[in-house]
Amino acid sequence: MSRIGKQPVTVPSDVKVSISNNAVNIEGPKGKLCQVLQPDIGVEYLQKDRQIIVKRSSDEKYHRALHGLMRSLIANMVVGVTKGYSKNLEIVGLGYNAKVQGKNLVLALGYTHPVNLEIPQGIKVDVTNPTNPARLTISGPDKQVVGQFSAVVRGMKPPEPYKGMGIKYEGEVIRRKAGKAFTSGAA
Repeated sequence: MSRIGKQPVTVPSDVKVSISNNAVNIEGPKGKLCQVLQPDIGVEYLQKDRQIIVKRSSDEKYHRALHGLMRSLIANMVVGVTKGYSKNLEIVGLGYNAKVQGKNLVLALGYTHPVNLEIPQGIKVDVTNPTNPARLTISGPDKQVVGQFSAVVRGMKPPEPYKGMGIKYEGEVIRRKAGKAFTSGAA
């Protein structure tokens, strides 16, 4: 048995779970999420115990891997609709800034033009400090979408190793390199 897959997912009292056809729908205070299941994986919701149990059809390696994966995805959905997920980013650089305009995140990153990124549906972006170092928080109920959008934002200007300018995750350590060493005196 998969160690992760055999553990039941505990469902809080303010979360609604419905299993239909080949999908699990979970609704809570932070939003509503749906996960399509693999055909070889079965899901059962025990209303009395408020637990979701994931089962697999056979002991093949592929099914064992899917067993743990599906259980983790469902557990992440339950956490997402109750607490939510967030990523904090820092934008370091002279003249670099960020602002939210409608459904777009507008970044000034030293390019000749501002970078416009459309914010995905269900994701909230808060700019706490618009200028150097700019800080923004990306939050939402879906862990995958929050992480993907954070990676897209960071990919617009990854931090460089000499001065550390660019977009980095909060707490991320950037390995710094020494710059050019100048000698005093002509050869």
